[in-house]
Amino acid sequence: MFKLGFVSAILADLSFEEVVDFASIHEYACVEMLCWPKGKAERRYAGVTHIDVNELDKQKIDSIKKYVGEKNVEISALGYYPNPLDPDPEKSKFYIEHIKKVITAATKLGLKNVNTFIGKDKNKNIEENFKTFKKVWPAIIEHAEENKIKIGIENCPMFFTNDEWPGGNNLATTPAIWRRMFEEIKSDYFGLNYDPSHLLWQQIDYVKPIYEFKDKIFHVHIKDAKIFQNKLDEVGILATPLQFHAPKLPGLGDVNWGKFISALTDIRYQGCVCVEVEDRSFEDSLDSRKKSLILSKQYLDQFVV
Repeated sequence: MFKLGFVSAILADLSFEEVVDFASIHEYACVEMLCWPKGKAERRYAGVTHIDVNELDKQKIDSIKKYVGEKNVEISALGYYPNPLDPDPEKSKFYIEHIKKVITAATKLGLKNVNTFIGKDKNKNIEENFKTFKKVWPAIIEHAEENKIKIGIENCPMFFTNDEWPGGNNLATTPAIWRRMFEEIKSDYFGLNYDPSHLLWQQIDYVKPIYEFKDKIFHVHIKDAKIFQNKLDEVGILATPLQFHAPKLPGLGDVNWGKFISALTDIRYQGCVCVEVEDRSFEDSLDSRKKSLILSKQYLDQFVV
């Protein structure tokens, strides 16, 4: 059976050790640890550094391994979600190099997974972005292969508000695009960090692809989404997406978690499923953010044991 965890971004206020302590106390089996370079966050849930890969010497590596071992909490993956296809070449270069650093860090920590985005130039179409993809991503995946680290690409479109208009900042949004990505780069170390909520608001079946891409699902994010039909009726699907939907805690949105988890069991998925909290109803304080994880686990315990 798979292991239930959470993404550490929601506990940005806490240290690495405090995040692990929280997971242990509340019986989460694993945590996806965020590894942004230290500095100012560019958006919500970004800029979180629970493991600084630029300061990962032997003493720090031993300390991390020892701490999670004592608390019986696994690190499901290292996470870093920038835009490697950013049209600014300096930004793109920086993001790519840091992804490679995170991959190297995962190897040093004895892990198997790193999660990230493909990235996208929001002002170019899919065909144009694929040209850049073919220039940028083979070298990243080659580095992952050398380190035996599986790269899970999250399928978030990174298109929510006007600053991400018109095309969003992540190419890997649909089954058709995933199919092409994996055809362009054939590697056992190149797959998905699967999040059903992003498919739901795009009006895509979020269960069916699980069967086709069963060998490419390396990691799973558990996040719900609520479609507000009254708002959609007013603005239509061409509006920026947050005008008609909102991320929610699992069980508080429109994802049928019974069907979703059933499909994961059908394909014999044995990896980690991590709650990713982006529900604004639980953002007013650290206590509220902690509560969001406690409530999420209470709900998911009926499916994940």
